[in-house]
Amino acid sequence: MRRLEQVAIVLLVGATIALPTAVHGWPSDLLGNVFTGSLLAGGLMLLWWRSHPRVVAVLGGALWTVPAVLSDYGWFPDPAFAVLALLTLVAALGWSGRAAVVGAGVLATYLVALWIVLRDGSEVPLLMFSVPSFLAGTVLRLHREAAEALDRRGRELEEERELFAELAVRHERARIAAELHDIVGHAISVMVIQAAAGQRLAERDPVRTEQVFTDLAESARQGREDLQRLVELLGGVEVSGPDLTLIEEVVTRAARGGLDVSCRFEGPLEGLAAPTAQVAFRLVQESLTNALRYAPGAAVRICVAGSGRGVTVTVDNDSSTRERPPLSGTGRGLTGLRDRIQDLNGHLTAGPTPTGWQVRATMPA
Repeated sequence: MRRLEQVAIVLLVGATIALPTAVHGWPSDLLGNVFTGSLLAGGLMLLWWRSHPRVVAVLGGALWTVPAVLSDYGWFPDPAFAVLALLTLVAALGWSGRAAVVGAGVLATYLVALWIVLRDGSEVPLLMFSVPSFLAGTVLRLHREAAEALDRRGRELEEERELFAELAVRHERARIAAELHDIVGHAISVMVIQAAAGQRLAERDPVRTEQVFTDLAESARQGREDLQRLVELLGGVEVSGPDLTLIEEVVTRAARGGLDVSCRFEGPLEGLAAPTAQVAFRLVQESLTNALRYAPGAAVRICVAGSGRGVTVTVDNDSSTRERPPLSGTGRGLTGLRDRIQDLNGHLTAGPTPTGWQVRATMPA
């Protein structure tokens, strides 16, 4: 395609300048050949209009001033004005923005200079073969710039879409990891504590041992149900999350596991948003899991207080009174909870107290 374009330009220059000059009579003197050669060179400059439009416009216009100055020594073919039109078209395509305005002013000055040199009778063809082509080139340039801007914006949007998709995948993975941590961590901790208690009681108190292992089976069943809910959630099934009503159940299971725990509810708790209630439940569950791991035998006090505008969950536990079981955490439980609470515009604090440890979270309703 590029080669055909160059052939077409050569043929155009030959048809508008060389052929009419040959028919009229090729000049025999030096200045006449300079006259015609400048016209031909100015037209052939169009061969590089795609790669160097500004150079073509400047050098092409400069070469056209030579025959204007030597007008008395050569013959000017009227079809050559088509080359002037193409040069002004290239000039309009070569500059953009403020430079295009400056270029238009330079072109106007150039045309006035040509008109002065060529004297009377040249203003009509100069205007006819420069202004319309310059305006056409300006329209083409603006259209090209708009297309380039749209293409650039399209690439930016695609990059943003890929970035958002990556962030969404990361967020979903973090959510799944947090759910697995909450479910598996709590269930395994309770079962380990209950199994250890059963081992200690196996020979001394068969009745209590049976109850311990009954509770162990119940904990395993509950953990399986929680995992099944997570699997359904990942499979796209609409599953309702845990709420405040399950706090008492998880507290009861923890008490059966040997934890000295109490729980009370204060204030209005109706109308809490589902995400807030779910995070409140997970906070109690994580705190009980940590108490089982790091403070066995210590008393745990839970308070869920509603104020109409939000809910505050406080979990206090005393220092450990027994040897810690062989359980280690991942260190991600409270970190994940803090992130989820911050997503709800809430606030979480966790740290030691004079008597033990406290976790406190405040979330809007």
